[in-house]
Amino acid sequence: MATIKDIAEKAGVSAATVSRVLNFDNTLSTSDETKKRIFEVAESLHYTKHKQKKQKKHAKIALVKWYTEQEELMDIYYLAIRMGVEAKAAELGYQFVSVTQDAETMLKGAEGIIAIGKFSDKQIEKLETYRVPICFTDQDMSVRRLDSVVADLDQGVISVIDYFIDQGHSKIGFLGGEEFFTDHSSIITDTRASSFQAYLEKKGRYDEQMVFTGAFNVESGYQLMTEAIQTLGTQLPSAFFAANDSIAIGALRALQHAKIKVPEQVAVIGLNDTSVAKYVYPPLSTVRVYTELMGETAMKLLHERLTGERDVAKKVMIATDLIIRESSEVK
Repeated sequence: MATIKDIAEKAGVSAATVSRVLNFDNTLSTSDETKKRIFEVAESLHYTKHKQKKQKKHAKIALVKWYTEQEELMDIYYLAIRMGVEAKAAELGYQFVSVTQDAETMLKGAEGIIAIGKFSDKQIEKLETYRVPICFTDQDMSVRRLDSVVADLDQGVISVIDYFIDQGHSKIGFLGGEEFFTDHSSIITDTRASSFQAYLEKKGRYDEQMVFTGAFNVESGYQLMTEAIQTLGTQLPSAFFAANDSIAIGALRALQHAKIKVPEQVAVIGLNDTSVAKYVYPPLSTVRVYTELMGETAMKLLHERLTGERDVAKKVMIATDLIIRESSEVK
C-alpha cells in the first residue's frame, strides 16, 4: 500500500499537506490545483495494474462529465472513474478530451463519447444527436439500447447491513445525499437509499427516523451526523451506513467532536473505497467500488463499437466488495 510519504514525494508537497488534504481538512489553505494533484497521485498509486502500450489510433474520444472540477474534488468517486477511462484510452491509442456536458463545441469531431455520471433524458437525447458511439458510466442505459457500465450497489448495501446485523447491531442508521440532473429537470433516484430501506424492511428493522439526507460531500456528512446526535440522543444507532466515503469521513469527524468513540459506541461504513479511505482516522470501513475498472470497461465497450466488433448494446455490472477497517470493527 502506498504511504502518505509516497504520495507527498510524487506530488511535490509535504507529507503534512497530503494528510490534511486526504482528510478533507477545511482549515487548510491550499489551491484546488494542488488538491487535484494530490488526489490524482493518490488514485494512481492506489491503481496498481501495469499497462502495455499499443499502437496509436489517433481517434478523438470525448469524456463528457455531468459534474464540475470543484465537485470532483469534493467527492473523488468520479475522478477515479475518469482516470480509469483515460488510462485505458491511452493504452488503446486514443486521444481524449475531458469536457462538461454543455461544452458542445468541444464535442465536435469526436468519434466516440464516454458519459460519466448521471444525465437527464433531454441531455441523453442531445448526446445522441452527435451520432457516434456512446458508453455511459454509472448510469444504466439498457432501456435505451445504449452501452453502460454500472456498479452492483444493491449487493454492496446488503453486504453492509448483513455485516452490521452479524456484529449485533439492532439499530442501523443511514446518511445519504440528494442529487439533481445539471439541467435541474428532476431529482436522481438513489439506489443506495432505496436498497437500504427495502432490505431493512425485509428484516423488520427499518426506522425512518434514523435516515438523514443531505449532499454527497464531507461537510454534509458532518452536518448529518451532528443532526443525528442532537435529535436522537440516547436513541442514536450503534451503526451507520453512509452512501459514500465523503459523507462517512464527515460523519467520523462529527462523532469525534462529540466525543463518541468509533467503533466502540458507533460503527461507520462508507461506500466507494476511494484512495483516501485508508488514510482517515480511524481508517474507514467501506464498500469497494472498482471505479478504475468501471472506467476501463467503459473504454473497452466504446472500443468494441469503434472497431465494429459489436453492434448490440451491452450493459456490464461490476461487483463490489465489503472492506473492513477500524471504523466498524471492535478489536
